[in-house]
Amino acid sequence: MIRRRTLAALPLAALAAPALAQAQATGPIRLIVPAPPGGPTDILARVTGERAAATLGQAVVVDNRAGAGGVIGAEATTRAAPDGLTIMVGHNQTHASNQSMMARLPFHVVDGFSPVAKLGTVHHATVVPASSRAKTIAELQAMGRNGGRVTYASSQAGSASHVISETFVRRSGMDATHVPYRGAAPAATDTVAGVVDFYTSTFPTVAALIRDGRLRALQVGAPARLADFPDVPTAAEAEVPYMAVDAWFGLFAPAGLPAATAERLSRAFLGALEEAEVKRRLAAAGFTLDPMGPEAFGAFQRAEVARWAEMVALTGVKLED
Repeated sequence: MIRRRTLAALPLAALAAPALAQAQATGPIRLIVPAPPGGPTDILARVTGERAAATLGQAVVVDNRAGAGGVIGAEATTRAAPDGLTIMVGHNQTHASNQSMMARLPFHVVDGFSPVAKLGTVHHATVVPASSRAKTIAELQAMGRNGGRVTYASSQAGSASHVISETFVRRSGMDATHVPYRGAAPAATDTVAGVVDFYTSTFPTVAALIRDGRLRALQVGAPARLADFPDVPTAAEAEVPYMAVDAWFGLFAPAGLPAATAERLSRAFLGALEEAEVKRRLAAAGFTLDPMGPEAFGAFQRAEVARWAEMVALTGVKLED
């Protein structure tokens, strides 16, 4: 079932209206979310969409199109007119890794879209049970070498947690068995229980378990140590810089969006990220804000497509489509 919710739009200030009205079709903006309501992608869409609507003077209607690894929502976006009235929240799977992992993707993740704005990221962390003898990444690597064998969880076969962990295993020369779960929560639960030896997860999923001592974090893929977890080394400090792979989120429109329209939408959504309440709500959801305009975001996405292609080639992980 598709759920829609209209986010209220406030009138533009009189002086701003003429400039913001340029190169933009009138009517409500459909913001496609390729995920169910309530998750991080949906939260990001609703929090930023509400404030962007106020700036744009147009309603923003969140349209949840979940399924097929984000392909359903992304394909719906490619079929829309490039007039600025349909955009979507894409992420590292929908607009990077799917290109390499799916043999019959019905669009190209770069050529089928116009980048609008990068909004934020969620870092990944590698965790082990509190009872694990591995106190560092090096000790975990040693457990899986020289006749040793380890197991690792993922939130789903073909997920980012699967690819990142398998990259770690291959590059470390470890002997490991992948144990896929149906979601991040059960994967974390079994890691706490010691059913598996390690799990690479989005940090918000495991932060409370690290804080209360049920999991030990061996690395976090952030550029610097997190203020709330100063004892957790970064991927670079743990000498596994290739594990610094973020779950990133941004806005895309159908290919052919006029540059002026992309800039207008970008300014409205990036402006929302500057508001204190938006920052508070997104920080609570685990986001690190990482704003980029259309040109910079486009270059970033192309680099990510190439990066994921390398990881997929190394690991052989594929998604059935």
